[in-house]
Amino acid sequence: QVQLVESGGGLVQAGGSLRLSCAASGRTFSTSAMGWFRRAPGKEREFVAAIRWSVLSTVYTDAVKGRFTISRDNAKNTVYLQMNSLKPEDTAVYYCAATSHDATRAYSTSANYDYWGQGTQVTVSS
Repeated sequence: QVQLVESGGGLVQAGGSLRLSCAASGRTFSTSAMGWFRRAPGKEREFVAAIRWSVLSTVYTDAVKGRFTISRDNAKNTVYLQMNSLKPEDTAVYYCAATSHDATRAYSTSANYDYWGQGTQVTVSS
């Protein structure tokens, strides 16, 4: 089992920044990558970004490219999501997730993730 705990959400004005953290514990060696997803009110959960543990390989959804940066600290088993230039449409509950899939093309699909955190609320006011 892998446990994931997110933190860092909050309320911020449009144009502001937040950094989310996801601390992983347990059998983290069984996972190959971590991802961030979000669910806005009344919408489906959507992919935001993903990063591999072993090599510097990242993938982003188009809506956040150039504004969000995913990174990791392997020593701390922690993944971060730096969110800059936030917009009201970024308002959502953000979830981190862990996957054992090796193919980068699999990382944008939530069904390919085995473990999920409880989520952290991000609210961007206009």
